[in-house]
Amino acid sequence: MESSLRPQAVFDYFRQINAIPRPSKHEERMIGFLRQFAQEQGLACQVDDAGNVLISKPASEGCEQAPGVVLQAHIDMVCEKRAGLDFDFLTQPIQTVVEGEWMRAEGTTLGADDGIGVAMAMAALTDHSLRHGPLECLFTRDEETGLTGAFALKPGFFQGRSLINLDSEDEGEIFVGCAGGANTVATFSATPLPLPPGHALFALSVDGLKGGHSGDDINKRRANANKLLARFLYQVWQEFDAPRLADIQGGNLHNAIPRDASALIAINPADKERLRVALNVFAAEVEREFHVEEPGMAWRMESVPLPADSPALAIDPPTARKVVLALQALHNGILEMNQDMPDLVETSSNLASVKVDRSAPGAWRIIMETSQRSTSLSGRLNMSRTVSSVFVLAGADKVETGEGYPGWQPNPDSPLLKVAVDTYRQLFGKAPKVRAIHAGLECGLFSEKYPGLDMISMGPTLRGVHSPDERLLIPTVPMVWQHLTAILDALAR
Repeated sequence: MESSLRPQAVFDYFRQINAIPRPSKHEERMIGFLRQFAQEQGLACQVDDAGNVLISKPASEGCEQAPGVVLQAHIDMVCEKRAGLDFDFLTQPIQTVVEGEWMRAEGTTLGADDGIGVAMAMAALTDHSLRHGPLECLFTRDEETGLTGAFALKPGFFQGRSLINLDSEDEGEIFVGCAGGANTVATFSATPLPLPPGHALFALSVDGLKGGHSGDDINKRRANANKLLARFLYQVWQEFDAPRLADIQGGNLHNAIPRDASALIAINPADKERLRVALNVFAAEVEREFHVEEPGMAWRMESVPLPADSPALAIDPPTARKVVLALQALHNGILEMNQDMPDLVETSSNLASVKVDRSAPGAWRIIMETSQRSTSLSGRLNMSRTVSSVFVLAGADKVETGEGYPGWQPNPDSPLLKVAVDTYRQLFGKAPKVRAIHAGLECGLFSEKYPGLDMISMGPTLRGVHSPDERLLIPTVPMVWQHLTAILDALAR
């Protein structure tokens, strides 16, 4: 990483953080790193039963009576990599690259979501030139795959009554609300059966899509690889005689738009060229449909040799048909826009992943995971029930919607927001945008556990989060740092 990047302390801590493997649910080394950091700095440190870390710094001299402020960021990261890349997120450090004004990683997610927020909080803890009241930095774990750290946070763990979440992705925008969400997962039980004599096996795939965050990027008209593949499979099941589905795989994370998907299907060899023509026509149509947002879309079809020592197996035909119909019928994308904030998505759903589990040789399972988001609880419940109904009508053996997490309702009278807007205008000569976000933030859970907690969310500009295209706009980091320190200074007066 370039040593010339500023603020130096922020980028130095970000470099150290990216040297530590920290997939969601595997944050033990980050927790140890933060413990050691606090000890070296002579700061009080607590770790709760869930693994959330709280590091406290006394107020600057003369500011002891100022209200306490909490800076908050999460320590886990989304682990996505380009297809074919040999990389182990559990053991290898993230390799960063600077290209002009942008920082990215070599073929993986960058980890700026939310490593750069963690780095800013650490820099605030070590910068003795800052003026601030009592300062607490809360580092939560497992934000990306269930908000389990925030869910387990107990009232009274921190004392501050104002909280600045450092997990937003647009400099110049202050977030004051977010969507709530839940995951709906369906399981179809399947019996693996030998392919009919004479059937040939073909691998179909689509990749090269942008993907992205299933909340913040859902309004960008990006293609969902699972839905594209489902559309073609539906066509095959309508137009070809006795097709078989031997495998289907797509997507990895509940909060990411799938970038690639693949399937193994078997048909009569005499239909091979007709299948290839059908795929070429279909691919051309969807490439035109998404020609602006998905220029890298690529479709492939290859013959797959049958195993010589055992029969090739496929999902039993009735179950395969249920799976194809369910995937075609599922709603994906925006359902409604917010009535009060026209640019804000109100309700959406994402077909996040489709997997075939062969762990039990005679009883396969097809698992489909979806995520629903909405600014309103009633909207989220409606979307989850709509998705569940599709699965039930398709004959899924098991359909479950998780407990979910609450939204964060905007407070237009927030004193912290007023300070944030005023200091931004003083620094940069213009007013920041005040927005709500369709993504989930931990602030919704904080508001439940700490009623009356005054909160905002802010951060530098990130693009392509939750995908290997994740990148950080470097010049926005010092701007956010200036703004953050100005807010702390103003609150201490």
